Amino acid sequence: MKFLHLGDLHLGKTLFDFDLNEDQRYILDQILCIAEKESVDGVLIAGDVYDKSVPSEAATKLLDYFLIELTKREIKVFMVSGNHDSDERLNYGSTLFASNQIFISAVFDGMLHRQSFAEEDTKINIYMLPFVKASQVRHYFPDEKIESYDDAVQTIIRNTDINKSNKNILVAHQFVSGKGEDPALAGSESVGTQSVGLVEKIGYDCFDDFDYVALGHIHSPQKVGREEIRYAGSPLKYSLSEANNEKSVSLITVSAEERVKIELVPLKPMRNVRHITGTLKELLDKKNVKAPEDFIYATLTDEDIINDAMGIFQQVYPNTVRIDYDNSHTREIEQVDISKIAENKSFPELIGDFYRLMYGCEITEEEMDVMRTAAREAGVINEAG
Repeated sequence: MKFLHLGDLHLGKTLFDFDLNEDQRYILDQILCIAEKESVDGVLIAGDVYDKSVPSEAATKLLDYFLIELTKREIKVFMVSGNHDSDERLNYGSTLFASNQIFISAVFDGMLHRQSFAEEDTKINIYMLPFVKASQVRHYFPDEKIESYDDAVQTIIRNTDINKSNKNILVAHQFVSGKGEDPALAGSESVGTQSVGLVEKIGYDCFDDFDYVALGHIHSPQKVGREEIRYAGSPLKYSLSEANNEKSVSLITVSAEERVKIELVPLKPMRNVRHITGTLKELLDKKNVKAPEDFIYATLTDEDIINDAMGIFQQVYPNTVRIDYDNSHTREIEQVDISKIAENKSFPELIGDFYRLMYGCEITEEEMDVMRTAAREAGVINEAG
């Protein structure tokens, strides 16, 4: 049997206020084409289906479209909730959906739910674990010592009857790490994950009883520990830090005798996220302009700040999302100890120092007046400042 492993669809997400609905529809259509071409039996969706717990109407219509198209092709769906999803919203209608071979596990109720299938001599059990916290699991296992996410997941698996003579697949949305090595973070998941620390980490060895673990939560496709424990990654680049990432879906083939076979099938976006570096003149030279509809993050190496650089750039690249500078001034600022600059200095002195570092010249009285007015309105200084 063949399955496509997806994760972190984040339907309804925007990129710097740019609507990604068309981009997401485009990539879902591409996934449907892959599923049809490869004659897959099922699609594993490992959480963060929506970007927000209260998804937009456009986002819900997009998921509805995707599920209907999979059903038309008689492809089973196994979907769990992620930390971005509302458990109750995603779980709504799950009993009805199951009659159409769409299996949803969005609310943890003390059990690791399973769907079992047989094809010729291959018996497959697919277990679905929605995103869980230690406190949720502790409620169902009061006699267990559950202090961390790792304790929680190990308790769930230990209390689940797993037939090791069958092929067992787990779909889950958690932060799973290797021995002494964390997965590579990139994108919107990185800040929150890093701030949680060790409490959220789950060791990959607690999944030893599974032949394949389809993970969501991390946006970069990668294995964790062994090849068969994988993050599919998000299907699109959802942050500028993912500009150099290649997106894919995992195609897995399950047979009775062999280990699970894994193939990464590349995905091509409608509009790519690219980071380009150079002077304004170089980057906007016609011979250097490529794919102008892409989302562009530009780093300018011009020594002087260019007035309305964003407006100029968007005339050529209308979907420019960010512009910054890399020049002698910015590199000098990186070496400055800001705390020492601020010692015993007035507001005009601080602004003057900053202006000299940024622009290499003195601030004018008119510009200083503008800065004073803005600072007063923001409550940074009082009228006498």
